[in-house]
Formats: sequence, C-alpha cells, structure tokens
Amino acid sequence: MRKATIERKTGETQISLTFAVDGEGQSNLTTGVPFMTHMLDLFTKHGHFNLTIDAKGDTEVDDHHTTEDLGICLGLALKEALADKKGIRRYGSAFVPMDETLAQVVVDLSNRPHLEFRAYMPSEKVGTFDTELVHEFLWKLALEARMNLHVIVHYGENTHHIIEAIFKALARALDEATTIDPRVKGVPSTKGML
Repeated sequence: MRKATIERKTGETQISLTFAVDGEGQSNLTTGVPFMTHMLDLFTKHGHFNLTIDAKGDTEVDDHHTTEDLGICLGLALKEALADKKGIRRYGSAFVPMDETLAQVVVDLSNRPHLEFRAYMPSEKVGTFDTELVHEFLWKLALEARMNLHVIVHYGENTHHIIEAIFKALARALDEATTIDPRVKGVPSTKGML
C-alpha cells in the first residue's frame, strides 16, 4: 500500500497526518479549521484515498498557519507515498461542476513544483474561513509534493461552490495521476527519473 505518515511540530501548529494513495475514501479528520475539514473530507472521498489528520494550531489568531501546514504535510505525504513513482500515469485532469460553477484541475507529478491558480473568489470569507487560504494551501501542497498543479475556475458565483469544485477536481486529477498503469515500464519520463 502506498502510504506515508508525516509529523510536523512548530511554534504555531502540531500536525500528525497519514495519507494512503490506495484507499477507500475514508477520512478521520481533526483539523481545528472546520471548512478545511469539510474540503479534505470530500477530497478524500472523491480521490478514493484514505486520510487521517490530528491537527492543533493557533486558530485563535486565524486559520492561516494550520491551513498552510496542512498543505505542507499532505504534500510531503503524497511525495513519500509515491516514492520513485514507477508505473504511475503521472498526469491527471478533471472537470467538476458544482451547480453554477465549473472547475478544472490538471496535475503533473513531475518533481517540478508549480502552481497556476486562475480562480476568482467572489467573497473574502466562507463562514469564518478566509478564502485566500485556498491558494496558500494549494501552493504548499504543490511545492512539497513537487508537482505541477493548474487550477482553473471557468465560471462560478458562489464561493463555497467554487472552492468545493476545486477540491473535488483536485481529488479526481490526483487519483488519475497516481493510478498504476501496467503499460508504464519504470517511470513515465524519457529522462528515466522524475
């Protein structure tokens, strides 16, 4: 089973995260940031992953440090779980509609981190959650997983729907990219490594 556990302790957060690529869509999440709990729960379900998180952070300040460090830990866990990436498809893409919203996510597990984020958030907050933290989470995820991550929201009006569509599309794109393809011999690169 492709699986990894990451422990991260700083002066701002304390996180234990276990991620399994080959899962059943099961999550057990304590993040301290209710909106991120919701997003990571549906990410796990739609990607057919397993994810366990026990996180404590300085949410009395705001949700920034916890959300950022969740992205760091998930990215590190994804990279470790995939190891040498032999046999994977490498690329994945997904379009996900959510009522009036259409989001697209494209990934390349290339070992070259990049985030292209083309999404407008109509509202600065969803509940108590600062919507600018979606970019922060995704950038840290892409950086630590060392992947190209392109997020494009073609249209949408409801900020909750926009973010939810992004996370569902991310899950489906990563599910595709991490799938073992029996036709792939070694790693899917002419360089011989990723």
